[in-house]
Amino acid sequence: MKTSISYYQSKSEYRLFVTKSFSSLVKLKKEDNQTDFNQLVLKILPEIRNYVNQRLNTAIKKGHFSKKKYKADDIIDQLFITIYDTIDEVENEGNFYLWLFKKTNDLLEDVIVEEEFNELFFKNIDDYSKPEWDELQEEFSTDGGGDLVLLEELDDATYNHNDYSLDHVFVEDDEKDLADKLDTQLGEDKVNEHIALVLHNMPAAMRIVFYLFTNQKLKIEEIAEIQKKSIPEIEKLLSDAKKAIQRSLFNRYSVDR
Repeated sequence: MKTSISYYQSKSEYRLFVTKSFSSLVKLKKEDNQTDFNQLVLKILPEIRNYVNQRLNTAIKKGHFSKKKYKADDIIDQLFITIYDTIDEVENEGNFYLWLFKKTNDLLEDVIVEEEFNELFFKNIDDYSKPEWDELQEEFSTDGGGDLVLLEELDDATYNHNDYSLDHVFVEDDEKDLADKLDTQLGEDKVNEHIALVLHNMPAAMRIVFYLFTNQKLKIEEIAEIQKKSIPEIEKLLSDAKKAIQRSLFNRYSVDR
């Protein structure tokens, strides 16, 4: 399987940068220096922006509102105001990163209606033939679901595709051989495309937990805090997401288990 070590390191470095920016932001606010405050906020928002884009993209693709109705900048602009107005409620720098995600989540929930997931897709996930899977993938890819439709809003230097891998799905030691076989058979692009397709059809709560755990490298406890759910609820959502992806891979592609 492909290694994601450098990716994990960059996530850790990014989080550390955000955490260490907290004291500077507090100081700038006390000085009533909103211009420099906003410039620093701009530097700490790339991953938050990616999260906003991912959520809005799914809502748009599911037809809950048009692309023109909301853009990432609408949420980000409001987030600037929210951060400046309420940063005093953050007790210490260690809480700042999660606080940002919680505030972003609150803003997103105000504009995104909890979408219905494709219940028929999940009901038949074990019965789709390969041609049916390929047709679903074609429809999904043609519609732009594999990539963010709001890509033009992002600076190339800050944009990260949702690079899902089998490392995100097969985590037990006894699953590694199966994952290696699938990885060899399919390659990174097909794996990423398939996981994105299945995630798109998941219940929102399950999809968001999987995204925050894999793409943002947040811990179970942290996701529970952001999503305002219990730790067992988050653990079950993540486990169910991984099992659904595993089942779909085995049913779409032939591999000896």
